[in-house]
Amino acid sequence: MPFANTAGWPDEILGIVENSKTVEYASLTRAGVPITFPMLLFIGEDGLTLDVSTALTFPAKAQRARNNPKVCLLFSDPLGCGLDSPPVVLVYGLATVRDADLQANTDRFVNLVFQRFSDVYGQFPSILLKKMAWYFTRVWIQVTPLRILWWHGGDLSREPKTWQAPKSRQVPPSDPPPTDKVLKRWDKPPTEWLTSAEHAVASLGKPVLTVVDSDGYPVPIRTQDASLEADGFQLTLCQIPPAPAQGKACLTFHQHDEKFISWQENLVFVGEVSGDVKNASFKVDRRLTSISLKGSQLQIMLDLFKLGRRFAPRLKTEARRRGQAVPAVRLPKEHKNR
Repeated sequence: MPFANTAGWPDEILGIVENSKTVEYASLTRAGVPITFPMLLFIGEDGLTLDVSTALTFPAKAQRARNNPKVCLLFSDPLGCGLDSPPVVLVYGLATVRDADLQANTDRFVNLVFQRFSDVYGQFPSILLKKMAWYFTRVWIQVTPLRILWWHGGDLSREPKTWQAPKSRQVPPSDPPPTDKVLKRWDKPPTEWLTSAEHAVASLGKPVLTVVDSDGYPVPIRTQDASLEADGFQLTLCQIPPAPAQGKACLTFHQHDEKFISWQENLVFVGEVSGDVKNASFKVDRRLTSISLKGSQLQIMLDLFKLGRRFAPRLKTEARRRGQAVPAVRLPKEHKNR
């Protein structure tokens, strides 16, 4: 059933916004480096926001949004959306972080992912799912769209259409942040990028380049081609880019199967980009850590179990930093019986 478009977004974008498996979410570090990762997207409960969420065990995306609420969402991966020739959609917005009620956040996320991805979660036993609090416990990031560009039929060689939010549109403040120190990173940063880059170019399709525009937004756009060079990538860009290919940048490769069941993989690089409206050189500074899942159902289950054991202490600490207990994972059938 179509959602009520209370925000007045353009009718042409509603199908892809509602049916996309993933969205490319771009935010900024304190140093002004754009970072883009694929994320699940859901329509806000009031119909005025586009919401993504990050696991409480990996709160960096939310921390960046708190520090700088200027974010962008790019809908450029139509695989599995069920639409013919959907538009490419770029959303400029301001983020609101919600983590004051972790149990409510968890309940909402569990219910929504079971509705949209029942084929995915239905393949796992309930006993495993209920032990996945490290994944289901969520910080929500509500994005209030202020400006939307879209390219009809996904044709990036054409001038995009534009929608502007009314000046009266209000952006709610974020929940108060935790007062104690941010935890140290959970991983050791990758020291090697070339092997991953070779795999990305060969297997993960056209990447998304993210740069910072003159208004300070991290602007992602799907490239037309990418090839490997000694110090990074050579990129072919769309003919009418929404921002110049200059300065600090991020290059994001990601793929998944059509139903989002058996595998998902992403590789993300940050560095510097320089070029013109058609071609650019991306010099890699480093590869970011990312989690990909692939293999048989048994292998994925084992990987999830290992991740759960690894992140259990971190989950407790992040919940305690917010003055809360670790939420219970309540499956949809439990909600119906409450």
